[in-house]
Amino acid sequence: MKNGIYFISGIDTDAGKSYCTAWLARQLAEGGKRVITQKFIQTGNVGHSEDIDLHRRIMGSGYLPEDREGLTMPEIFSYPCSPHLAARIDHRPIDFQKIEQATDELARRYDIVLVEGAGGLMVPLTEEYLTIDYIADHRYPLLFVTSGRLGSINHTLLALEAIRQRSISLHTVLYNLYPTVEDKTIQEDTMHYIRTYLQKHFPDTRMLEVPELK
Repeated sequence: MKNGIYFISGIDTDAGKSYCTAWLARQLAEGGKRVITQKFIQTGNVGHSEDIDLHRRIMGSGYLPEDREGLTMPEIFSYPCSPHLAARIDHRPIDFQKIEQATDELARRYDIVLVEGAGGLMVPLTEEYLTIDYIADHRYPLLFVTSGRLGSINHTLLALEAIRQRSISLHTVLYNLYPTVEDKTIQEDTMHYIRTYLQKHFPDTRMLEVPELK
């Protein structure tokens, strides 16, 4: 991966974005990159980001100075729901300028910034502004998380259509193998199907398997 800012989204809330973000950050760090993760909007927490907590545990880094500065979790809302509703419940709008400034500052300090979104691509940030709009407006290369659960093919192909319509650069599809499933029939077939689809329709996009957590 080239130096810069990458946005991580996925097919839905439980696709495993936090796990995949942390796993990728660890791989990049072990490869010599100075990498940091950011949760641009966290809901369901007060004063900290549980997703950043998970990132640091998997990365094995402990809390970073940027975590304590709030740069990696610039917007936190108390209710566990989509950002547009969380902001309404907490009676304050999302400060997009604050988020962008925090992301840019992280990019100044690190080679790579992995920005984890909230929920899936089409999650609303405001009543009229979606996560996918944010990605397109900022021209961030997208790292997209999917898995082999029943229904993943449908969700993935719908997302790929939306990505194509907005001319978003799909850098990598992260195929999440965690958590472990005993019957891997659907998981293996879904992986093959998505890989073949990407080769035909997104030939410049790579696909990585994210292994089960040991």
